[in-house]
Amino acid sequence: MQVQENSRKGPLSGITVITLEHAIAAPFCTRQLADLGARVIKVERPGVGDFARAYDHRTRGLASHFVWTNRSKESLTLDLKQEKASDILGELIAGADVLVQNLAPGAAARMGLSFEALHAKHPRLIVCDISGYGSDGPYRDKKAYDLLIQSEAAFLSITGTTNEPCKAGNSIADIAAGMYAYTGILSALLQRNISGEGSHVEVSMLEALSEWMGFPMYYAYDGQSQPGRNGAAHATIYPYGPFEAGDGKVVMLGLQNEREWKVFCEKVLHSPGLATDPRFDTNVHRVEHRAELKQVILDIFSSLSAQAVVERLDEAQIANAAVNQVADLWTHPQLLARKRFRSIGSSAGELQALLPPATVSSFDTRMDSVPGLSENSEAILHQLGRSAAEIAALRDEGVI
Repeated sequence: MQVQENSRKGPLSGITVITLEHAIAAPFCTRQLADLGARVIKVERPGVGDFARAYDHRTRGLASHFVWTNRSKESLTLDLKQEKASDILGELIAGADVLVQNLAPGAAARMGLSFEALHAKHPRLIVCDISGYGSDGPYRDKKAYDLLIQSEAAFLSITGTTNEPCKAGNSIADIAAGMYAYTGILSALLQRNISGEGSHVEVSMLEALSEWMGFPMYYAYDGQSQPGRNGAAHATIYPYGPFEAGDGKVVMLGLQNEREWKVFCEKVLHSPGLATDPRFDTNVHRVEHRAELKQVILDIFSSLSAQAVVERLDEAQIANAAVNQVADLWTHPQLLARKRFRSIGSSAGELQALLPPATVSSFDTRMDSVPGLSENSEAILHQLGRSAAEIAALRDEGVI
């Protein structure tokens, strides 16, 4: 049977998303919708665009954050302070399935883009609002950046060393919010198939990251002490973390249960008696005496190279990993063997991009270009019926 070309399109082909977005949370959400085939029209400020475009110039002159979160989108510039621009946005929304925004608190509502206002005119439209703290409550109007949310959600209190808290090296509050917005929109699209009506999806960065803090929150339940900051080591399981070998290289290893602890003592440490040492015979005891156990392990590893340690760990089937640098990901043998990279276009030329983690056999992931600022404005306006002369006038007036 011949497979039709359209059969490989993503499940969101035919879905149009209009997004008033900047930075990371909303762009990460909508890029994933684009990955699944949705048409995503990114509305940006004329001449400036999403301020994430200027974060750095590390990706062949383009901003690393922007390249990561904006492939497969169309860029339309509109000065939404002008009536003609608002009219154009209104036309786009009338034909859209989803509106996403992460503007400053209250900005979308002041422009008449609240769910309540839009639902009355476009009952099938799904509206997704992403904010720092949510649409009500005492923190509603506070500015919210990723580091501030990491702090507010107590993430900093469990991350770092005993002497100093550390932020995550990636924008995890933004990523968490973007993921929940993405899945919330997918849920709303499924619900619309049942009810025929759009939904209001609301995601706050604080609530998203607080969800990811679930284990520490329950660990500290009813006023108990919270997990400590232990650098790259696990706060509540031991041994689980980095250990230096005799050649100065670091091996990352982790044990999950008492069976593995016994095997680790026998086949890796060559000290089977440690398994029943009362200081170390349960995970609770090992955590209580982690400093003593760490020294025992380091003393044994001091006569071994990192490769020899890894060989023992592999033979014992104890989990371990290389301590890679960021650049190593581009040449990681597992990612290359599984063909996880694709070429995408950009104004800086061809770039490599990582496929989304979920591989679905029934469709091809969309991997299109990262748009230049206003790259698609004329084409979008032509589709809305504007003539070349009208578009030129809009440009002269600073509307686009």
